[in-house]
Amino acid sequence: MTAKLPFRLGLTGSIGMGKSTTAGLFRELGVPVHDADAAVHEIYGAEGVAPVEAAFAGVAVEGRIDRGLLGARVLGDDTAMKRLETIVHPLVRAREVAFLEQARRDGAPIAVLDIPLLYETGAEGRVDAVVVVSAPESVQRERVLARPGMTEGKFAAILSRQVPDSEKRRRADHVIDTSRGLDAARAQVAALLKQLAKD
Repeated sequence: MTAKLPFRLGLTGSIGMGKSTTAGLFRELGVPVHDADAAVHEIYGAEGVAPVEAAFAGVAVEGRIDRGLLGARVLGDDTAMKRLETIVHPLVRAREVAFLEQARRDGAPIAVLDIPLLYETGAEGRVDAVVVVSAPESVQRERVLARPGMTEGKFAAILSRQVPDSEKRRRADHVIDTSRGLDAARAQVAALLKQLAKD
């Protein structure tokens, strides 16, 4: 009998909410995680180079897409951003499908799909449940503004493209609060996995 696909748990959260750290906690507990951002990074050095360079001539440097040059071309230009997304999203999806197939072969009961803009791109239809990583606004602001090169303006621009945290929490099947430290977040992840194993 062939093993069935794992339970697909979508992981998302607004900027500065602790999503990457939480993804790491799932990995720590033995759950395979597909990171959409990391996939994009790899695509920009592999199968995405030719189509992205064809659409935005001059952004490939030494055989890979230069994210700085590409960003300068698409940020703040909705038409260019949509054009880029129509190239990159199917490539990320193909990698996601391959990841889930590998997780199935490995017999993983649960696989996490770490999708930064899950609600914004309608990706909730591709998962069995959604976990949203959240923290109070004051904690989020402090974390984000501590990042190198981050400004109030950049932070506001990023937030304007994201579904508000309150809406994400309302729509989520599960919420992980990352404001109480790593041990508390780890305990919440472990409890969630235990609950999903029972369901």
